[in-house]
Amino acid sequence: MTQTTTRVTRRGFIKLVYGLFGALGLGAFAAPALAYFWPAKLEEVPSEPVPVGPAGDLKVGDSRTISYGRYPALVLNTPAGMRAYLAVCTHFACLVKYDGVKDEIVCPCHAGFFRSDDG
Repeated sequence: MTQTTTRVTRRGFIKLVYGLFGALGLGAFAAPALAYFWPAKLEEVPSEPVPVGPAGDLKVGDSRTISYGRYPALVLNTPAGMRAYLAVCTHFACLVKYDGVKDEIVCPCHAGFFRSDDG
C-alpha cells in the first residue's frame, strides 16, 4: 500500500485564505439583506388586560412603569388624560421616562423626546 501525501503550496494556501476572507465578507453583506426579507417575530403581548391600579393613584404629571409581556410599559396621566406607551425607545431600545413638567417622554440614551399626546 502506497501512501501519497499532498503538499500545499504557498500560493495554494494564500488562495485558500483569500477565499475564506471573501466568503466572510460576502456573508457580512448578505446577512442584513436576507434579514430584511425574513419575517419578523410577533411581539409577545398579554391577551388579557393588565391591571395598573386605581386611576386616582396617578396625579396629572405622574407616570408608572408596569410589566407588559416581555417589555415594560409607561402609563402616564397627562393633562389630556391617561395614556400608555411602550417604555422602550424605538431608536436605541433604552427605557424612556416621563417628564410631567414638560409633558414629554424622554430617552436618556440619545436625548430624544416625544410628545405625550401622540408618542
